[in-house]
Amino acid sequence: MTTLEATTVIRCPNCGRKNRVPVAASGRPRCANCHQPLPWIVDALDDTFAEIAVKADPPVIVDMWATWCGPCRMVSPVLVELATERAGEVKLVKVDVDRAPRLSSRFSVQAVPTLMILDHGEVIARQAGAAPVAVLRRWFDDAMLQRRRAQKKAGEAEEGGGHRDRS
Repeated sequence: MTTLEATTVIRCPNCGRKNRVPVAASGRPRCANCHQPLPWIVDALDDTFAEIAVKADPPVIVDMWATWCGPCRMVSPVLVELATERAGEVKLVKVDVDRAPRLSSRFSVQAVPTLMILDHGEVIARQAGAAPVAVLRRWFDDAMLQRRRAQKKAGEAEEGGGHRDRS
């Protein structure tokens, strides 16, 4: 099965219905029953990360974790809570560093958990260590605010830089 064919089952937090959701797809998943946005939570490895995370439409929170790591096990439900709160706004991609050594190297992961926010493959925020949901919520919101400001500034630069009034 290719990455594009792989699916995961996610229970809708709104109506409780189980939905089969592709791990890699364009757009954002919605419940087949109530049409509300679904939390998008998937695992990735070295060979599937590009398709699952880099090409994702919504921003991606990447959780670089390990099975033997206590803080990783503590932050995992916090990240699921955040992804559920922000269903339709974010995709949570979990990467077991022991099973994905190339990704650990690519992102220079020195400690686990390491959390990153990717926007179309570009790291826009990074956090080492576990944190409570309120701290991670603020971290995510701050990164999204900075992203919107940068996009607005880039858009204004394109509008203003294209032509000059030569009176």
